[in-house]
Amino acid sequence: MTDHRAGPTERTRERASEPVLAVEGLRTTFETDKETIRAVDGIDFDVCPGETVGLVGESGSGKSVTARSIMGLIDAPGRIDPDSSIRFDGAELVGSSDAEWRAVRGGKVAMVFQDPLSRLNPVYTVGNQIKEALRIHRGLRGAAATAEAVELLESVGIADAQRRLDEHPHQFSGGQRQRAVIAMALACDPEVLIADEPTTALDATTQAKVLELLKRLQAERELAILFITHDMGVIADVCDRVNVMYAGEIVETADVETLFAEPAHPYTEGLLASIPGAQSETRRLRTIEGEVPTPTDAPTACRFAPRCPKAFGECERVHPESTGVTTDESDHTVACLLYPEDADTSSDSNSNSDSESGVAANVDAGTRRGEPARADRREPSGTASAGENTRRGDPTGEPLIEVRGVEKHYEVGSGPFRSAAVRAVDGVSFDIRRGETLGLVGESGCGKTTLGRTLLQLERETAGTIRYDGRDLAEMSATEREGWRRNVGMVFQDPDSSLNERMTVGELVREPLDAHGWKTPPRRRARVRTLLEDVGLRPEHYHRYPHQFSGGQRQRVAIARALALHPEFLVLDEPVSALDVSVQAQVLNLLDDLQAEYDLTYLFIAHDLSVVRHACDRVAVMYLGNVLEFGETETLFETPANPYTISLLSAVPTAEPTQETNRITLQGTPPTPREQPTGCPFSTRCPMKVRPPEFADLDEELFDRIETLRTVLRERSQADRSLTDRVASVFGRGGANADVATIRDELFGDVTLPPKAKRPVDDALARLEAGELGAARRTLADAFGSDCDNATPETYRVGPTGRTSRCHRHRDGEVDPGSTVDLDRYTLGSGPDE
Repeated sequence: MTDHRAGPTERTRERASEPVLAVEGLRTTFETDKETIRAVDGIDFDVCPGETVGLVGESGSGKSVTARSIMGLIDAPGRIDPDSSIRFDGAELVGSSDAEWRAVRGGKVAMVFQDPLSRLNPVYTVGNQIKEALRIHRGLRGAAATAEAVELLESVGIADAQRRLDEHPHQFSGGQRQRAVIAMALACDPEVLIADEPTTALDATTQAKVLELLKRLQAERELAILFITHDMGVIADVCDRVNVMYAGEIVETADVETLFAEPAHPYTEGLLASIPGAQSETRRLRTIEGEVPTPTDAPTACRFAPRCPKAFGECERVHPESTGVTTDESDHTVACLLYPEDADTSSDSNSNSDSESGVAANVDAGTRRGEPARADRREPSGTASAGENTRRGDPTGEPLIEVRGVEKHYEVGSGPFRSAAVRAVDGVSFDIRRGETLGLVGESGCGKTTLGRTLLQLERETAGTIRYDGRDLAEMSATEREGWRRNVGMVFQDPDSSLNERMTVGELVREPLDAHGWKTPPRRRARVRTLLEDVGLRPEHYHRYPHQFSGGQRQRVAIARALALHPEFLVLDEPVSALDVSVQAQVLNLLDDLQAEYDLTYLFIAHDLSVVRHACDRVAVMYLGNVLEFGETETLFETPANPYTISLLSAVPTAEPTQETNRITLQGTPPTPREQPTGCPFSTRCPMKVRPPEFADLDEELFDRIETLRTVLRERSQADRSLTDRVASVFGRGGANADVATIRDELFGDVTLPPKAKRPVDDALARLEAGELGAARRTLADAFGSDCDNATPETYRVGPTGRTSRCHRHRDGEVDPGSTVDLDRYTLGSGPDE
């Protein structure tokens, strides 16, 4: 097995003696008419060359303000306290002029922001935006700037860089846009890269590629990286040291292994305990109740005390200072009155967790300090015990939703300008049992949201049937359809865009009741108040507007609205993807409580596989509009059967810094839903592809090179681009003057193909030289195409639990395709990227 991460402890020991970035006593405040907000309140940390330091905490903790302070991007009414210190290579920047900040910004330090779409101007090409940075900071213009921009795009894994310079941001995928933003950040060869939530909105495979890209660039350039995120799995994957931030302060600092193995601060314990993968899937998620406060006044107490399960009387009177966890430990520090542990020999009461809650109240801690423990801690109403099983579905129950051969295609253009239809959903069949949660996972663009909208008839299916409680939706009368609509609902991914900012919460939740004429106006208002209470909101929230709520609260409002008409079935489209891990745990617990109370059935769409594993009874794995694997959650996660599922699960970061993982990179880009493969949908990227029998004994590397040539030809046919440039970019070279002879040399110049393989390769290259691209593709397909390329796989039952998988390898009874290949050949970084 190949370890996908370097040992954090070993790298920490090799830290340079002098940090390239040093922050001491940083205070950033915002003056308003009503109050002074101390967004960052006296934090200290440093980053050394070649090191990745994490900054983690909930939204509102001050992480992004810290990043903007380091970049000198704090505008009025904000200001950096003059007593603060930010040093790059020993040079102090606080108090510098705007010109001095600009000289550092881009040249010494660069930043990658969370949303690449908001950082890329849609009017200008990606090339123009990269060349602008080169012109401003390095004085490069014309051909020199173009050549450097091409090299930057190639360095971040953008294939066919020469052509793609002239494309606009909307023509890039989500992962490619993030790579372009990274290329812009690297344009001036910075010493420090600040990555502010760079993978939050990405699916698992794209996230894995971006993280590996940052690791590779760091190794090549000796970059110092400050990595800001709320995803503890990502922190475990990429960081050497971690700073945990809360309400403008750093409350704990440690190397990554120590932090995950021995968290000291109750807040850190709470964050780790909230991770879905941190406990059994049959146990309720542990949460941190309440919200991060807005720090306004100078602290006279512990800011975490109102939410802390271990708080005692002294916590409300004394502000803790950072100290070693033990008196002789300087690398692991914590700002908590419970430490240092060995300052009091009676500290055996200072356990990090009890066996049930993990962050339960520590009564002995209060006794040790001579104060009574807080007695006002309680579970919120409606919560279940920690040991309650979250699985609701009846494995033998009758289906509520039956989906058979459902397709959803979109016609593009009209008349002579019509192009091939976009096959967003392409023949999907499954059942959803009454009372269960079915997970729907897959990469972005695979058709998950379209399928969810089609089940609710927000989109009408092109073909196939959808039956609800035994009734075909297509056969319902208008009256029946209106009644059916009361039984279904949807919770969208982004509550900001799904809630009308001009309506109060009460109006938003009441709107479905008004639209359907539900009972009388007084009964509707009473119903809304009951719903708000059920989702954990208070009566006074009735008259407030969405912008007055946190992200988690807005999502609760969206859930209350979806429940207004007592539905039976809800489509949950990425309901927790944008939430902090602690708020995510609260919403997942809420959904579980509501499912039990209202007897709900869920279709849970998500790209966070750890959340799906925790929340779902069964899982459908979707790729390019097709369901490739379907089965019970634990079986599918423990023993994935389909090559795509194996690849997808291998990309998930785990909150285990010491765990070795073999990740599988998916080579190339997914085909478009407009031009799907003729055989298996996954055949163009599958690392476990079946070979044609006549080439079963061909050397693995030679077969890979032939497949690379086929990929080049296929992608050339999908876009107007230079084939020679595409081949050159795969091998990291400029290809403006390349020809077919160069292609032959790059792919096969240092190897000898056996005659049976050499003949079709030579024939294809000759046809390519003659400009016959289609003939060249057909020549290779005829010679090297297998069943994976030419025949659609059947759906096979795999194992005794009713699991199904679509893969040609299953036809001979093979359950685990991954066991037949050398996975080390497919670990990230082993070949060309998207």
